[in-house]
Amino acid sequence: MTSPARRRSYGVKGAPYAFLIPATTLFSLFFVLPIGYAVWLSFRKVHVSGLGLGAGARTEVWAGLENYKDALTDNEFYDGALRVLGYGCIVVPVMLGLALLFALMLDSERVRLTPFTRLAIFLPYAIPGVVAALLWGFLYLPAVSPFYYLLDKLHLPQPDLLSGGPLYLALSNIAIWGGTGFNMIVIYTSLRSIPAEVYEAAKLDGASPLQIALRIKIPMVAPSLVLTFFFSIIATLQVFNEPMTLKPLTNSVSTTWSPLMKVYVDAFAKGDIYSAAAEATLIAIATLVLSFGFLRAANRRNKQEAAQ
Repeated sequence: MTSPARRRSYGVKGAPYAFLIPATTLFSLFFVLPIGYAVWLSFRKVHVSGLGLGAGARTEVWAGLENYKDALTDNEFYDGALRVLGYGCIVVPVMLGLALLFALMLDSERVRLTPFTRLAIFLPYAIPGVVAALLWGFLYLPAVSPFYYLLDKLHLPQPDLLSGGPLYLALSNIAIWGGTGFNMIVIYTSLRSIPAEVYEAAKLDGASPLQIALRIKIPMVAPSLVLTFFFSIIATLQVFNEPMTLKPLTNSVSTTWSPLMKVYVDAFAKGDIYSAAAEATLIAIATLVLSFGFLRAANRRNKQEAAQ
């Protein structure tokens, strides 16, 4: 017969697992199961018999890797991936560069009204992505934009930001405007955790503010830079709100401008949820490979620097 002391010991040891049950249940129901169902659908397709009319004329059958093969050979899906790659080459370095610059400026002793400035930079991140895209979309329209009105009064050229190459800049500007504040807060928080003694020792050695920023602050916030880069890669590969919101304002944004827009069209416009599931799975795999590949390379570099 188990003693009361042993029963109490088992109860204490099992308490953490009991507290994890609600979170684990919700995670499984709303995250693991939907992903598993999407992966299962990606291996299925609809077989149509005859004209597809009547009971039993349309049946769901096993498709194997056919949906993945179709997705990888689909020119629209491939072109969308290339467009997102070009979009990411603009967004990620500019956004992280500005976030680092703003964080360093706010951490400077010469900056005044730091709480207000920090809030002003972070505020665009609090605006929903669709609202921000609509706001900038109307600012890009010559008929309603105050910027085009001023350019016209000053007799300056009025660029068309919703077509051709400038379209990438217009879309990138929305993402940079909305995401810089979040990344800045992450980097700034890391800067504030650096002991003041480090800066005092550098000043005693005659280091200038610029040298302190380049040789002390930036290397010490490298983990935060890696984290923000990781988040930025995920957000870039999953871009959807900006092009989808601007699509009614210009003919230059196709319905399949990004891979996620292609998934949306296949799932809800064409009703082909099986191809859409395969495409979504490919996007998830690409996101995991790129993100964890970068994290692994960054960790390997950190280990090498620590060994030296």
